[in-house]
Amino acid sequence: MPRTALLTLCLLAALPVAADARGLEARDLVALERVSSPTLSPDGRHLVFAQRSIDFDANSGTSALYVRNLVTRDLAPPKRLTPDGWNVNSPAFSPDGGTVYFLSAKNGAQQLYAIPLAGGTPRQLTGFATDVGTYHVSPDGNRVAFSASVFGDCGADFACTKQRMDARKDSKVSGVVYDQLFVRHWDTWADGTRNRLFVADLPAQGAKPASSATAVSAALDGDIPGRPFGGAEDYTWAPDGRSLVASVKVAGREEPWSTNFDLYRLDAGGGAAPVNLTADNAAWDAGPVFSADGGTLFYRAMKRPGFEADRYALMALDLASGERREIAPGWDRSPSSLQPSADGRALYVAAQDTGEYPLFRVDVATGEVTRLVGGGSVSAFEVAGETLVYSRNAIDTGDVIHVASLDGQGERAITPTAAERLPGVDFGAFEQFSFKGAKGATVHGYVVKPSNFEEGREYPVAFLIHGGPQGSFGNGWSYRWNPQTYAGQGYAVVMIDFHGSTGYGQAYTDAISGDWGGAPLEDLQKGWAAAQQKYAFLDGDNACALGASYGGYMVNWIAGNWNGPWKCLVNHNGVFDTRSMGLVTEELWFTEWENGGTVFDNPEAYERHNPARHIEKWRVPMLVVAGQNDFRVPIDQSLSTFTALQRQGIDSKLLYFPDENHWVLKPQNSVLWHDTVNAWLKQHIGP
Repeated sequence: MPRTALLTLCLLAALPVAADARGLEARDLVALERVSSPTLSPDGRHLVFAQRSIDFDANSGTSALYVRNLVTRDLAPPKRLTPDGWNVNSPAFSPDGGTVYFLSAKNGAQQLYAIPLAGGTPRQLTGFATDVGTYHVSPDGNRVAFSASVFGDCGADFACTKQRMDARKDSKVSGVVYDQLFVRHWDTWADGTRNRLFVADLPAQGAKPASSATAVSAALDGDIPGRPFGGAEDYTWAPDGRSLVASVKVAGREEPWSTNFDLYRLDAGGGAAPVNLTADNAAWDAGPVFSADGGTLFYRAMKRPGFEADRYALMALDLASGERREIAPGWDRSPSSLQPSADGRALYVAAQDTGEYPLFRVDVATGEVTRLVGGGSVSAFEVAGETLVYSRNAIDTGDVIHVASLDGQGERAITPTAAERLPGVDFGAFEQFSFKGAKGATVHGYVVKPSNFEEGREYPVAFLIHGGPQGSFGNGWSYRWNPQTYAGQGYAVVMIDFHGSTGYGQAYTDAISGDWGGAPLEDLQKGWAAAQQKYAFLDGDNACALGASYGGYMVNWIAGNWNGPWKCLVNHNGVFDTRSMGLVTEELWFTEWENGGTVFDNPEAYERHNPARHIEKWRVPMLVVAGQNDFRVPIDQSLSTFTALQRQGIDSKLLYFPDENHWVLKPQNSVLWHDTVNAWLKQHIGP
């Protein structure tokens, strides 16, 4: 028997015994343990990863670190490294590989801790009054660079920031005066703080946690990491430990409509002024990483200012000469992350490609691109020594951590699949298909069979429309919009990657800008027809269309422009009035790029594909979902949709979450979301 099979049997030994088979349900999805952050020791011989468990009654989750010796292949399951009762994140190894660092709020504010790889009691390394947000330990292991959210005039006096925040909480005055935009972002109102970078000495064994630090980014009025989704990948140490390089968008009046992130070199001692290394590029520069010798800075760069979905090019900057060049300029894909090989001759990168998210190896000298790992979506990866580790998921697996050699060969699974974690659950089979869509282009989609599929039967259909709009519903796993939750209720699922989707070349991605209701709608219509022609089990007369964000916009657009096929609709936080959206959303660069200017400069573009202009043609029952803290597509869009439905007497419901943002994240809210959506489908298209 192969070792991989033996490993799977060993991992399954501790899993529950299978009951009668059934489809995936929302409670399964919410309760499923999730693995992330695969991290290798410098020699590639040990793996540490995080595993999150949900306490449904407490409506929260906790994460622990697990370790696996990759050399012994002793078939033992990974061993828990962090103690019970600790909720931790962001693992990293010390340079000698003997210590594992992580962040935890175990004793109050989130701080940096260390634990021996062999196990033991965690030791607190920092003791600041505010949270340590992200960190990187220096190459020599003696210092740590970290981010913290502080008031600019407080500098490295973290107690100053805490005292000011506490005073606000205790104040009887709640009003706030703003004098420029970005008053709110994603789900948070601006409070005057910035994410800043600091450097602190790590304490010796037995010494008290570090309580003082040097501010190294104070001269830059910008967030490092960028808000809301930036992380430790936004900055890095130089190999000599004398400086750091960080991606930062300098703030100011233009911040809400600018995508100009630049790479700045920061003096690790806080003395010298920051140096802008990419001042010549007014678009987004991101993800800096050094070659091992420190002579080359690799990074990703967009070319078009103001466009958040532009193609990322792989760049190499020679720090001695200042010369830069694009690596693999003919490769029409947009990498989301990168890591150099030890010898600097290759880059390992992940990038979307035709409905999947594979891992590639790119030769730095020639630009030759080799696909290493496919068969789904790689969500994280790392290389060290002779080992490649990655987390990969597919429509029917959830995230699974694998290890392989550097060429992607010899793959073996370290953690179980979703099916192995849920032995009593059947998953729907799926396949990709293609057809001729708008402009004669080849368009791709996926069909997922119901988990209770039987040949010769027809099944009602959930037609899922992805958001973004520059996004994809491909071969990947999601904890929010997961096609298996519909397959588990007895529905077939159809998903189309219409014009504007990512992973099919930049021209295809560009095609949706200025044409939200044009080619994408035609692709959806032709994809719907092609799927029915190809798959006899689809009951095309008994279907519901569902989408969120741009997908919710498309649901509104469909309601007024293609309502014939649908028995019901589901609109989660979707755009109702494109003109209003251009003035109420927070990241103005998005709406202004998509519509070719501001609302007042180009009003016709905002009206061209505006669902609000077609509400008199609405007639299909619609479920509307809204989150109070959604500042991307603010709640007025959802309330306007619901009002238009109710005022016309159209069967409709509103599911309102006062404590959620653009997404539904709390476990019990997630179950309520799924239960409400499933009940709506059952009411209109049956079980």
